Amino acid sequence: MEDDLRRKHEQLKAILAEMGGLVVAYSGGVDSTLLLKVAVEVLGDRVLAVTATSETYPPAELEEAIQLAQELGARHETVDTDELHIDGFANNPPERCYYCKTELFQKLLAIAEEQGLPAVADGSNVDDMGDYRPGMRAGAELGIRSPLREAGLGKADVRELSKHLGLPTWNKPSFACLASRFPYGDHITSEKLRQVAAAEQVLRGLGFTQVRVRHHGEVARVELEPDEFSTIIRPENRSSIVEALRKIGYLYVTLDLAGYRTGSMNEPLRRGAEQPSRRERH
Repeated sequence: MEDDLRRKHEQLKAILAEMGGLVVAYSGGVDSTLLLKVAVEVLGDRVLAVTATSETYPPAELEEAIQLAQELGARHETVDTDELHIDGFANNPPERCYYCKTELFQKLLAIAEEQGLPAVADGSNVDDMGDYRPGMRAGAELGIRSPLREAGLGKADVRELSKHLGLPTWNKPSFACLASRFPYGDHITSEKLRQVAAAEQVLRGLGFTQVRVRHHGEVARVELEPDEFSTIIRPENRSSIVEALRKIGYLYVTLDLAGYRTGSMNEPLRRGAEQPSRRERH
């Protein structure tokens, strides 16, 4: 391990030791798994992993999170968040994640109080600061800690340290809740969430690793890593994917040539922010 990463690892352990105990907002992803691993090593039973269950979180992800928590020797619970019934969430405004995270963090804070644990922490890292993430504002307002970020760990650091510690998630594709597949303003329903989940499962079943199916009404906009483009356009794959996604409910299936990237639904927000005002144009 390089000296810089070793220093960040030690800083992370020092931060967790200072906290004295915590509830980890645990999704089973790369970031929260690393946080949970180190937290259990430092604090043992003074750590509780809590996973939110909802229609925006596929059952396969939940099962994997439960199994990983067991393998790490962590105490683990689930909590139902039922986002579609949160005021403002289903209408899918740009601040959608703020409402979701506020609901989740309030529930985790209540669990922490019941358990006698002094803090709640999430798996945000330094690189998360570079995108539009209203959920982080909710965390800041409620006093949620982000030990990975506090220790200076970025995405590459998290994966490298996870690999060094033998975590199976070190190369796991990143995942975001299914609500992130919809353009802002597009009303989110249970049926649409199931449609997106089924479409992504079709692609994963064919061996594609990093997958997003962005939902644009009758259009499924598929995002993949560019090095997998040649595979998806093979005649046998292309025809089977189109047929499967049409059965799921999409009329058109498109491949986004820009490839997979986090937060692609935030691009209209960024473009709007970059547009000069009318006065500036004249």
